[in-house]
Amino acid sequence: MDFWATATILFKRWYVTIPAFLLTVVAAAGVYALAPKTFVSSSALVLTLPVTGGSVPSDPKFPNPRTNPLVSFDQGLSMTSSILIQALNTPQTAAKVGAPIGGDVTLKITSGGTNPELMPATPFIVITCEAPTAELAHGIVAKVTALAHTELRARQQQVKAPPTTYVQATVVVPPTEPDEKKGSRMRSAVVTGALAFFMGLFAAFAAESFARHRRARRRPVMGEPTRLEPATSNGTRSLAGREG
Repeated sequence: MDFWATATILFKRWYVTIPAFLLTVVAAAGVYALAPKTFVSSSALVLTLPVTGGSVPSDPKFPNPRTNPLVSFDQGLSMTSSILIQALNTPQTAAKVGAPIGGDVTLKITSGGTNPELMPATPFIVITCEAPTAELAHGIVAKVTALAHTELRARQQQVKAPPTTYVQATVVVPPTEPDEKKGSRMRSAVVTGALAFFMGLFAAFAAESFARHRRARRRPVMGEPTRLEPATSNGTRSLAGREG
């Protein structure tokens, strides 16, 4: 069936098409309104060496030269970042900050990329949280950001590193204002609207098919076959449907 034939049926069966269209709008709006909201907040840290470097001079008379921490990145910082990310991604840490596994809060701590194989490649730590409320998302990111500083210091104390060589976690991006994630809600509304529209289209064609079937049954039967009546007393037969 071509486009114009379909359009003709839709206009002809307006009493089915219009309610279907209204159902489409109401269903899409209802799904969008009832779908759970999700807010996203994030922060970013970078690990840097102290200005005196990552080692203590063997001779106090000749201290290490003072360098700019922002130009002293090396593979060691990337490895430290990887260790810290692994420590913060445990279920215990997630439950401690209010994002237990299996709940409605999603917490991601990465080096800024989506490929785990590239985790040791950068000294960055990116914290992202998706939660049903803006306050919860922002609060969890703030807690994990503070916990990253505490965990980094504890790890360095554990290996008995000289305090003057402690790696610092500098906040590059503080916890951002939560932003509503509307993509999933919009997709749900579009899918629901499409399904409702196609159901309305199906209803219009079903109504057209039912109407044609009723017209075919009510149409008078032409060319009805002639029936012979029983023989009369004079031995002749008359044709049914004829007079005299």
